[in-house]
Amino acid sequence: MEWEGPPAPYRIETERLVIRCYDPPDAPLMKEAIDSSLDHLLPWMPWAEGEPQTLEEKVELIKRFRAAFDSGDNFPYGIFAADEQQVLGGSGLHPRIGPGGLEIGYFVRASATRQGIATETAAALTRVGFEVCEADRIEIRIEPGNEASIGVPRRLGFTEEATLRRRLPGREGGPLRDVVIFTMFREDFDPAIAPGLRAFDAAGRQLL
Repeated sequence: MEWEGPPAPYRIETERLVIRCYDPPDAPLMKEAIDSSLDHLLPWMPWAEGEPQTLEEKVELIKRFRAAFDSGDNFPYGIFAADEQQVLGGSGLHPRIGPGGLEIGYFVRASATRQGIATETAAALTRVGFEVCEADRIEIRIEPGNEASIGVPRRLGFTEEATLRRRLPGREGGPLRDVVIFTMFREDFDPAIAPGLRAFDAAGRQLL
């Protein structure tokens, strides 16, 4: 589903992080982050079953991410350390939940958990989703057993709306998975959840 509002920023800077659109030269950093975290990712990320990928496969994946970003179909981000020398995880603003809505997804590499990376990232994407992309609502969807991830929308003031049974795609050969849906509407958004944020478009012009 193509996003009908203004496009997402290509680069977001927070207090500790750079959250930006991937470029093909990022492939080794992405591969290292995922390869070192497979045991951590496999219980919750069905795509991890296809790992490890080769470096060439990662380059092709990033090209697809970039094409989707450029066309406004989807906005996948890498989460980088401030010096951009390490990928700390991945996230995105995904226009797949109906008109006016963006979904935030995220994962954090095993060595960077319990440092507030997912919360800082989700806060930043919530702010740009409302203030730059002009979304009406933002959702975060999480499996019920993923307590670490469930804490993120709760800390940010999202409303837990429902637990839906058998709605997420299952792992290969497995059953469909349950999902907890957290939602924030524009009128409930407080910009103070992401102070000091800076966001830039593809030309490097500052949006926030």
